[in-house]
Amino acid sequence: MKKILIVDDDPELRQLLATYLARHGFDALLLPDTRKLDEYLDRYQPQLVVLDLMMPGEDGLAACRRLRARGETRPVIMLTARDEPVDRVLGLEMGADDYVGKPFDPRELVARIDAVLRRGARLPAAPDPAGGVVCFGRWRFDRGARRLLCNSQEVALTSGEFALLNALVGNAHQPMRRERLLELTRGEDSESYDRSVDVQMHRLRRLIEDDPAHPRYLQTVWGIGYVFVGDAAGLAPVAASAP
Repeated sequence: MKKILIVDDDPELRQLLATYLARHGFDALLLPDTRKLDEYLDRYQPQLVVLDLMMPGEDGLAACRRLRARGETRPVIMLTARDEPVDRVLGLEMGADDYVGKPFDPRELVARIDAVLRRGARLPAAPDPAGGVVCFGRWRFDRGARRLLCNSQEVALTSGEFALLNALVGNAHQPMRRERLLELTRGEDSESYDRSVDVQMHRLRRLIEDDPAHPRYLQTVWGIGYVFVGDAAGLAPVAASAP
């Protein structure tokens, strides 16, 4: 049974979600705030975290940002009464994988959980055995092992970040439309927020580029989308070496 960690300060909502998720084959772990969040992640290893944005103490955005900064890659769905587009973008920029605004039908949350978990298991977010290793600048991107290394130090990627970088590297020097990138990274039936590609790109540039405002490798093609421009010598995939 897949474990879902629900972090929300509303006790009635927590119990409602626990009951509903149990009916759909999930084991819900419940927390009223983030004080024991790290402990629960390490001890129970949930497959996905549902984080309320507005909580006393550390709020959901701060918690999500902290988890991503420490290398936590498991999916996060933000849950909040604030449903403005700017809040969606902010949540995604902090590392959330999806966003559900209150009030909501529990069926919608279950559908979102299923979609995010499927997305993580699909090929775009999974290792690419045929991709080999692509080197650019001080970076080494092992598509087969789903690893990004900088000067031999591994940098953690979320499933969405890996999927986007993998799609761009696999189509190096070919401008890619946002719609096509969304299909490659989220699936053709994706209903993801239409700025999610831009948000993922923003996060990747902050990881990879020396100057994210003037990217060398992850460039914008105005009116189209994005393109990966690698070093000529490093574009040909090479066989992955043993770690």
